[in-house]
Amino acid sequence: MTTGRAEKAEETVGHQESEAALGALEGVIAVQVKRHRVDAGMSAAELANRTGLSKAMISKIESASTSCSLTTLQRLAQGLNVPVTALFQGADTEREATLTRAGEGSVTVRSGTRHGHEYRSLGSLKRREHAIEPSLVTLTSASDVFPQFQHPGTEFIYMLEGRMVYGHGSYEYELATGDSLVFEGEGPHGPLRLVELPIRFLAVAAR
Repeated sequence: MTTGRAEKAEETVGHQESEAALGALEGVIAVQVKRHRVDAGMSAAELANRTGLSKAMISKIESASTSCSLTTLQRLAQGLNVPVTALFQGADTEREATLTRAGEGSVTVRSGTRHGHEYRSLGSLKRREHAIEPSLVTLTSASDVFPQFQHPGTEFIYMLEGRMVYGHGSYEYELATGDSLVFEGEGPHGPLRLVELPIRFLAVAAR
């Protein structure tokens, strides 16, 4: 008996969430239809004539008191001379973002961290499987320990300060402030020689 009540409660919650989402979508369509109509200098009656819908239906759509079928949406878009997607502008706007203030960001421990090499993560998107991974790399100590990295995807580095020789595969690149390098992550890569300290560069990996 308890299980049945729990399942019924879950169904009710799910139904309420669906209704809320539907109401939000209707509201977005209402705002966009009216905005495009007014921008075009069109009356509700004129839009009704252009779409073959009644003036009462246009009123219901603009007041978000009715749901539009796909056919109705197509008619509205044609009557307003806009793409159908324009009627959904503003829907599904909740997207993941990460803000990292200056001096913040978690420090990632990697080979070389104990030798004056700091890798500070500048944020990540947990809901994206192949999101970019930006890091601020700071090298402050000339050391014989230069870790080499390999990973799927590509990487972009941009020099912010200092000068170094960076290796990728069998190639060496001398990089100074303002220089950048894009390369395939599968090739062994990393600093080879630190020429002018301190060195700071932005590293963005897309895996």
